[in-house]
Amino acid sequence: MGPGPPLDLKAPIRKVRYAVIDTELTGLNDRTDSIVSIGALHLIDGRIDLGYSFYRLLKPRTALRSAGILIHEITPSEVEEEPEIDQVLQDFLSFCDHCVLVGHCLSIDLKFITKEVKRLQGSHLTHPALDTLTLYRWLRTHWPAEACFSPTPESVDLYGIARGFGISAHGAHNAVMDAFITAQLFQQFLSWLEKTGIKDLEELLRVGDPIKGGDPFHTPSDLINL
Repeated sequence: MGPGPPLDLKAPIRKVRYAVIDTELTGLNDRTDSIVSIGALHLIDGRIDLGYSFYRLLKPRTALRSAGILIHEITPSEVEEEPEIDQVLQDFLSFCDHCVLVGHCLSIDLKFITKEVKRLQGSHLTHPALDTLTLYRWLRTHWPAEACFSPTPESVDLYGIARGFGISAHGAHNAVMDAFITAQLFQQFLSWLEKTGIKDLEELLRVGDPIKGGDPFHTPSDLINL
């Protein structure tokens, strides 16, 4: 699959097509760990498309470990007969075609996905990307003057921030449910971003890029959802 036509950087942020993604992993080391499930939803015209989602359990290429199982509750017996990433990756990339990728601590997901794209296709993942944690940190210093609240969650992991915005974390640590939580959070961020003057995709990528927002490979482990 080719990269397709370039996205319009001057498109209003609500008119961009986003693929909100999440992975569950056997661990955080991309040399010794692998993807065990992957989920994604589309957000189009500022609305989450619940009628068309992507979710796959995978037989991981590395062993599941107890620490990961305690978090995502995916056991070896559940994935023994599931397809490996080799059989699923192209379907996932097709789901994300012509989209900006969105995720929480997204650089971790991208590290694993990019590794598989390079291994299986010999190419690089070229999608523009946005990290909701990076956006949250930027918004915390740019709330518009008329903002009536300034959420201070007990934690800046996905669920802590979501609860600060009144979003339920029900179903946490399931890849497609975490993608849904992230999509709801990003949906709220779009309104606040517009109020701070972020109008088009180019400006949004400038403040929300997961790489430019910090060192992508040294995110504290308490912010990461395996």
